[in-house]
Amino acid sequence: MRILFLGDVVGRAGRNAVAERLKGLRDDWRLDFVVVNGENATNGAGLSAAHAKGLLEAGADCVTLGDHAFDQRDMLTFIEQEPRIIRPLNFAKNAPGKGARLFSDARGRKILVTQVLGQVFMKRPFDDPFSAVETVLKAHPLGGMAQAILVDVHCEATSEKMGMGHWCDGRASVVVGTHTHVPTGDAQILPRGCAFQADAGMCGDYNSVIGMDKEEPLRRFITGMGKGRFQPAMGEATLSGLFVETDDKTGKAIDVQMVRIGGRLQQSGPTG
Repeated sequence: MRILFLGDVVGRAGRNAVAERLKGLRDDWRLDFVVVNGENATNGAGLSAAHAKGLLEAGADCVTLGDHAFDQRDMLTFIEQEPRIIRPLNFAKNAPGKGARLFSDARGRKILVTQVLGQVFMKRPFDDPFSAVETVLKAHPLGGMAQAILVDVHCEATSEKMGMGHWCDGRASVVVGTHTHVPTGDAQILPRGCAFQADAGMCGDYNSVIGMDKEEPLRRFITGMGKGRFQPAMGEATLSGLFVETDDKTGKAIDVQMVRIGGRLQQSGPTG
């Protein structure tokens, strides 16, 4: 199975880049399944129903959220109507929506997508992500009910993301980090066949401070005082993410490539 994961979509620039490029990438790279993290797609904070529909229409098969899952209030009801949106497993126990779901690609192969929030340096004390993932992986053995399993680990610390990668190695096809908006250079296949990257980066304008227009963040860093709200930067966006190809029999990764398309960053992606 050929899987593309795109990191946090930030604002209009990120949404436009997904809308303009994703369908072409699906054809060019012969993608079977696409997961997009959309939790910053609406003005940099959360995901509205309208923008969720836009990401799905652009070619996403599944959209994951994060700690800003319900910053846009209409997502509280929309997520119950749209099964292709996944919120974190270890969010509040009474949160709407699901934290894991089994999907089918066009050939009928099954892929499980799940997401957890980390605990280190996060503002809220979310439940233990490792035990949350453990419950899901036990119920869906790799290579059995699910031909592939993707875990989006949404957190600050690269150490916690690495820990999740090793925890899931041999039981998941892909563990990929989101949240920090900066792509790490550590894409690899772990010893027991799990593709891993500590952070996929963002789909947004990198002439910015993690996707936000530079003026207000710099003011706060320099003076310690804010004057206004953060606003997403509006320059040309880079699509950042991870491409993974898996073996249908075992569910293990056989190829992994960092993805950077358009914008300011050095370009990369699958060549075959």
